[in-house]
Amino acid sequence: MKHLITLLTITLIMVSCKNDIIQIKERNIAVNYPETKKTDSVDTYFNTEVKDPYRWLEDDRSEETEQWVKDQNEVTFGYLDTIPFRQELKERLEKMWNYEKVGAPFKEGDYTYFYKNDGLQNQYVVYRQKGAEDAEVFLDPNTFSEDGTTSMSGLSFSKNGKLAAYSISEGGSDWRKIIVIDAERIERIEDTLVDIKFSGIAWKDNEGFFYSSYDKPKGSELSAKTDQHKLYYHKLGTDQKQDQLIFGGVPEEKHRYVSGYLTEDNKYLFIRASVSTSGNKLFMKDLSDDSNELVTILDHTDSDTYALDNDGTKLYFVTNLNAPNKKIVSVDAANPTPENWMDFIPETEHVLIPSKGSGFIFTEYMIDAISKVKQYDYNGNFIRDVELPSVGSAGGFNGKKDEEILYYSFTNYITPGTTYSYQPKEGISKVYRKSGADFNSDDYESNQVFFTSKDGTKVPMIITHKKGMKLNGKNPTILYGYGGFNISLTPSFSIANAVWLEQGGVYAVPNLRGGGEYGKKWHIAGTKLKKQNVFDDFIAAAEYLIGNDYTSPDFLAIRGGSNGGLLVGATMTQRPDLMKVALPAVGVLDMLRYHTFTAGAGWAYDYGTSEESKEMFEYLKGYSPLHNINEENDYPATLITTGDHDDRVVPAHSFKFAAELQNKQSGNNPTLIRIETDAGHGAGTPVTKTIEQYADIFGFTLYNMGFDVLPSKTKEKIKG
Repeated sequence: MKHLITLLTITLIMVSCKNDIIQIKERNIAVNYPETKKTDSVDTYFNTEVKDPYRWLEDDRSEETEQWVKDQNEVTFGYLDTIPFRQELKERLEKMWNYEKVGAPFKEGDYTYFYKNDGLQNQYVVYRQKGAEDAEVFLDPNTFSEDGTTSMSGLSFSKNGKLAAYSISEGGSDWRKIIVIDAERIERIEDTLVDIKFSGIAWKDNEGFFYSSYDKPKGSELSAKTDQHKLYYHKLGTDQKQDQLIFGGVPEEKHRYVSGYLTEDNKYLFIRASVSTSGNKLFMKDLSDDSNELVTILDHTDSDTYALDNDGTKLYFVTNLNAPNKKIVSVDAANPTPENWMDFIPETEHVLIPSKGSGFIFTEYMIDAISKVKQYDYNGNFIRDVELPSVGSAGGFNGKKDEEILYYSFTNYITPGTTYSYQPKEGISKVYRKSGADFNSDDYESNQVFFTSKDGTKVPMIITHKKGMKLNGKNPTILYGYGGFNISLTPSFSIANAVWLEQGGVYAVPNLRGGGEYGKKWHIAGTKLKKQNVFDDFIAAAEYLIGNDYTSPDFLAIRGGSNGGLLVGATMTQRPDLMKVALPAVGVLDMLRYHTFTAGAGWAYDYGTSEESKEMFEYLKGYSPLHNINEENDYPATLITTGDHDDRVVPAHSFKFAAELQNKQSGNNPTLIRIETDAGHGAGTPVTKTIEQYADIFGFTLYNMGFDVLPSKTKEKIKG
């Protein structure tokens, strides 16, 4: 027996530049959802029983789940195929995407390297050139697999640039392999390293490198132990089984995230060790003397602290220890503990993001999520404010100490990313490479507003749209958010969003609590028993857009991924009346069991867990999207997206949420799940798949807002 739902009476509203023209069309679409069986699975938390009828979907490698995925995709793509302008959207996305994209150059050994994509290549290709010679292909990830699902996720060179190691991801998995090559001959020189996860590649001179990993789980085990991340050293020419364990693996002192990195002169190794996504211990080893022991700099996780650089034995750390907005401190390597730290660049009222290159330190400050950059020397002397092209986001200013030219990128929501060269000694910026995107920024505007959340907190939001747009409540709008893990959403250009704007769409991004835009206090204000603040901020953002006639509930879509998927899930279950469309992507949607899957336990700093206390359990259950779907509610048209190989936010979250929503949806809006096969959490997704996904998301959104043709074409016809 399959669930049958019929969609009736969808209103199409078309707006001309003179008068509002309303055209009502009735659309009857039958959606037969696949039957999803229920089981008697029950968990007990503090004497409270919680049913989990779709627990079986957590085994994402079982034949039964794989069949469910096929059945759901058949229904979803059958629905998407009925959208009359879906192909047109895809073709426009392809055309917009199809321009040459070139990254900033960087020097390694005798060569200058750069990343380039001809336009629609699934992965960026690494090129190199020596002097005035023509550039040649160094590594082309597009050749790593026939279907394009193998991507390169990291590239690191030895100190002399003659050797390189790069990591690859297969099918979107977070598990990596590392391949070592002779960079001059571009030839593999030893066996591939396997079972590596959440790791960088840090070379020690030209002899070997440090990397991190867990013990890999067997089969489809979702609740793999991820509390024993370890740092290893691989010496070239030896078998991986002989790799030296440098840090971790002690049963009484477990860490979920361990990373090792070296100073540019290869003198010091620093190790960060964390039990969650925020806060870390810090250790150091002087590599110039093999007899030196590991030195403990911080033995607690009360701060996010890391080494920025060194100048001989003088060390520079970035920390938010007693400085929520971060500062840079200096200390002698002989006594590197906090009591000996000296303020080098003190904390300010704005969040600091540092970088270094050419013998200078650069501090980017986020002022209401917008970049301001200052330049200092290694004695702490202020050199100058770096003049940026406009209001937006700057990133870069990284390089080796002996480089005379650095590079940085600049972008905002209506400015395609442009690369600039910068001469630090003279303070001169020049355009290095303009974007080739077919987008006229002069036709659009992007403005920052501040709205008031439920508890009176002022929250910033940037709203972007075409110039001259009418504030009549009828503009298709995407409200995008994240709100977690100290991550900041700063203005940046997106080809996909450009297509949305081109259609007369509004794109709004609020800087919610839980993020890092205003430092650690802003982050903490959206965690654990304060997580509801994030949802309240998002709801208030929607109400601002509606109250100021940018849009209305019939033309509002909410979107977010990962922790942002949780945001969408919680908002649509709390306020289903507020939006027409909900787009949760790779979301954390089962808040009672998230910590039992793969990397989930590491997110407890932000979320808390259902097992730690009755209060925390009740709070999580109170907003967990999966557990707050009500049979009496008319939920918005929902397109859930996930990857079947996502081993970070496992697809079970999305599977169970879709099954529950399909079972309990009382209204006529469709509830669909689009499951990308051989795909993970998003990184390294082939361009072809990305374009198809955006065409489906935008198509689904506009179709359910009542459009039978693209909004831009509607207005053109009316004008004619």
